[in-house]
Amino acid sequence: MIRISTIFIAICMVLVAASLGLVLHSVAGINGTESAIVALTALTFLILYNAVSMRLRDRSDVGNQIADLSRGTADLARQVAEFGRRLAAVEGRVASANSTNADRVQSVVGEINELGGLVKQLAATVATHEDLLATGAPAAQPEAETTQELLAAPEPRPAAPPPVPSAPPTAPVATASARNQTQLLATLRNAIDENRIDIFLQPMVTLPQRKVRFYEAVTRVRDERDQFIAAEEFISIAEASGLIGRIDNMVMLRCVQVLRRLMVRNKDVGVFCNVAASTLGNSTTFAQCLDFLEANRALAPSLVLEFKQSTFRNLGAAETENLAALAQRGFRFSIDHVTDLRIEPRELADRGVRFIKVPAGLLLDPKQASTSDIHPSDLSDLLGRFGIDLIAERIEGERAVVDLLDYDVRFGQGFLFAPPRPLRPEGASATAGAAPDQAQQQASNGSAPSSSGETASAPPPQRVTGNAALARRI
Repeated sequence: MIRISTIFIAICMVLVAASLGLVLHSVAGINGTESAIVALTALTFLILYNAVSMRLRDRSDVGNQIADLSRGTADLARQVAEFGRRLAAVEGRVASANSTNADRVQSVVGEINELGGLVKQLAATVATHEDLLATGAPAAQPEAETTQELLAAPEPRPAAPPPVPSAPPTAPVATASARNQTQLLATLRNAIDENRIDIFLQPMVTLPQRKVRFYEAVTRVRDERDQFIAAEEFISIAEASGLIGRIDNMVMLRCVQVLRRLMVRNKDVGVFCNVAASTLGNSTTFAQCLDFLEANRALAPSLVLEFKQSTFRNLGAAETENLAALAQRGFRFSIDHVTDLRIEPRELADRGVRFIKVPAGLLLDPKQASTSDIHPSDLSDLLGRFGIDLIAERIEGERAVVDLLDYDVRFGQGFLFAPPRPLRPEGASATAGAAPDQAQQQASNGSAPSSSGETASAPPPQRVTGNAALARRI
């Protein structure tokens, strides 16, 4: 097409030049030679003009093409950069997934090694018992001997007066039926004034490894005869008389002391400290507690404040504000005294709850599947989605442990592992900040560390029976 147009233009230029020569020859009377020269000159001018115009037009076309090429190159560069960014993101996700998988594999390998050690220990224990049964010798109790080595000698008790023949012997823990409320209130006031508020420690263990992870501080009051009064007996009277705030302050101080001693060598341990609803709602008492907790804010990740389920269900404006103040300072909460499984995990997680303690009997009760919104076997998974750990408490039998493992319960507490034990003043240096493996040995031997060199003692739990149940489950 371009060649045809070029030929057409050339023919036109020749015709124009020839026409110009003929016009000059015929009209102006110029001779043929001069007319031919003028015609050639005009043809040359036309050729030069056409060449220059074509060159300018080609330059414009080339410029447009270069601009289009530049824009295409820029688009290609942007696409390459986007592809590189996506490739880097994919590589990052792949690396993160590989790292996560490696951590999970390492965790599984550790669990398998622990289970293997438990199975070997079980096999050795069973073999020893079979040999003893075959020879008819009594079974040895190494754990009991170890416990006796760890426990301090009992302090001498003042001699009790001879009992009246018609009355039953006095129990170590005084019962509410033996006191009237006036005497109990006077005893409670004297115990607070004379600092006879003691705490007992009960461990919470991981399942199925049974390693001590937390301790719960259980409050006891000693009367003038050094007999212990359980919390169930004096809590209602202390709340009615306004003394519960002073008791909570003293218990909180002891819990912080215990926790500081525990964290000297083991940073992963925690202590649960019970707080009464009246303390949370009393502005004066709560202000004192808040000042003390603010001064010990560094311990917030390990000090868990525990409230009743009824307290959380009946929070007023003041209680809600005080609870938010504690959560703002980093303290975590736990719920105990659970009476039903109608639980709203999202609401509790927003309020700072990170643990819920449910009695093992309530979890394993078949009636709960029909009365609650969720099956008990799915409760642990549901709470875990909101960052809340489920703790099964009041575990008293190996069968309950085996059933709770099917419910994916990670923590357990109860007399099966160790009952609450008082603090003893000696021997804490070896056990106060025990590492996880040492803490498990302490739980099996019945000792729990405390503040300022104190250790809680407990009788040796039946480890052989627990390992046998675990082996059957494996």
